[in-house]
Amino acid sequence: MEDLLLQIQTLATETPWIIFPIMLLGGLNLPVSEDGMLFIAALIAAANPEKLWPLFFAVYLGAFGADLICYSLGRFLGPRFFKIKLFASMVSPERLAKISGFYTKYGVWTLIIGRFIPFGVRNGVFLTAGLSKMNFLKFALSDLVAATISCGVYFSLFYTFGEPVIALVKKFNLVIFGLAVVFAVTYLIKMKRRKTTNNA
Repeated sequence: MEDLLLQIQTLATETPWIIFPIMLLGGLNLPVSEDGMLFIAALIAAANPEKLWPLFFAVYLGAFGADLICYSLGRFLGPRFFKIKLFASMVSPERLAKISGFYTKYGVWTLIIGRFIPFGVRNGVFLTAGLSKMNFLKFALSDLVAATISCGVYFSLFYTFGEPVIALVKKFNLVIFGLAVVFAVTYLIKMKRRKTTNNA
């Protein structure tokens, strides 16, 4: 994996826009780390300031494009999605039901906050938006805001502080993921109690 990242770094130093199609692969549930690509792009930009904007826009537009691909998979494949082996592991029907519940209660905030939760939750959120037939323009605008904030913040941090900030970002990601799990569990317990009360 490290060798692959080094090869990508070498390629991106010469051709910054190579990061864009690599980022798009993440939307197809291939193992492309958005944070890793942001770090590589920022690292190259710090060493080659004249390539800063091409590198930033390659990774930023790639992240946004990957989100749109993920949304489109859910919207156009619908229930058939779960029969395709490559995509079926993206999100289970159980997780889909949970995220759909968050959409019902919190609307686009689910999408915006979900954009910052790592470990496969992002793709699950985008996919659910597509499967639930969320309005495309609403999805695209909400995700554009979220991608602008997340990519802008992480790229700036990596560009300014380099490798030392990686450990902090990893810890932050773990905290965010932990909070998301606690929130999801609390929400499910509340829903279960409400259902029990209604059936009583």
